Amino acid sequence: MTSHDDGKENIDNTEVLDEKPRRIILGLISQIRKGTELHRISLPAFIFEPRSMLERITDFMSHPELILRASKQENNVQRFISVVRYYLSGWHVKPKGVKKSYNPILGEFFRARWKFHDNTNALYIAEQVSHHPPVSAYYYASPENNILIYGTLRPKSKFMGNSAGTMMHGETKFHFTNRPDEVYRITMPNFYARGILFGKVVMELGDKTTIICEKTGLMYEMQFQTKGYFSGAYNSIYGKIILISTGEALFEISGK
Repeated sequence: MTSHDDGKENIDNTEVLDEKPRRIILGLISQIRKGTELHRISLPAFIFEPRSMLERITDFMSHPELILRASKQENNVQRFISVVRYYLSGWHVKPKGVKKSYNPILGEFFRARWKFHDNTNALYIAEQVSHHPPVSAYYYASPENNILIYGTLRPKSKFMGNSAGTMMHGETKFHFTNRPDEVYRITMPNFYARGILFGKVVMELGDKTTIICEKTGLMYEMQFQTKGYFSGAYNSIYGKIILISTGEALFEISGK
C-alpha cells in the first residue's frame, strides 16, 4: 500500500492502493453482499492502524488545556463553548492514509495517565465489554479539575458498494463534578471509506452529531458534511449552538 503524497499535507485522508492490496480487497468483497456487517469478516492487516479502538478514544483527550479551567467559569454559555471546543479539538488526530482501528478482544483493557503542567493528573481506563457486537466502555477522570468523562462506543461497520461505513453508536457523558446535574451528552459522527472498489480511497466523517446539556438549556448541532461528486470538501463541518427553549442560534461554527 502506498500513500497519496504530492508533497503537501495529506489533509483529505486519501490513499492509493497498490495492485496487490486492491486485489485482496476485491476478493473479500466478491464474497459479501451489500449491507453485510464487516465485524464478522476477517480483514487484511494492511487496512489497520497499529492500535485498538480503546487507545484511539484517547485522541479526544489530546488538548486538556482547552478544558482544565472550564469548571470554574461562571457563565453557562462560556462553559458550553469550552466543551464544544474540546470535543472538536480531538478530530485533528488521525492516522496517515485510510486506516481502521483494531477491534479489541473481549476483556482487553487500556490504561493511561496524564500529568499536567500544574501538577494535576488525569486517569483513563477503557475495556472491551462485548466482542459480538463490539462494545468499548471508557472512563476518564481528573478530580482536581472537576472533570469526569465516560461512555460507550458501539461501532457497526457495513459494506455499502464502493464504500464501507462505520456507524458510531453510543454516547459520551461529560460532567463538571463541582456543578451538580450539569451533564453534557455527546454523540459521534460516522466514518466512511470511499473508493474501495475503484478510484482513490478516501476516509471522511459524515452525518449529524449533538452536544446537549439540559441543565444549561443549550444544545450544539453539527453536521459533518461529506463531499459530493462535483462540489464540497472532505471533512467540512457546520454547526450551531442553540438555546433549547426558544431555538435561537447563539453561535455558528464552520470549518474543515
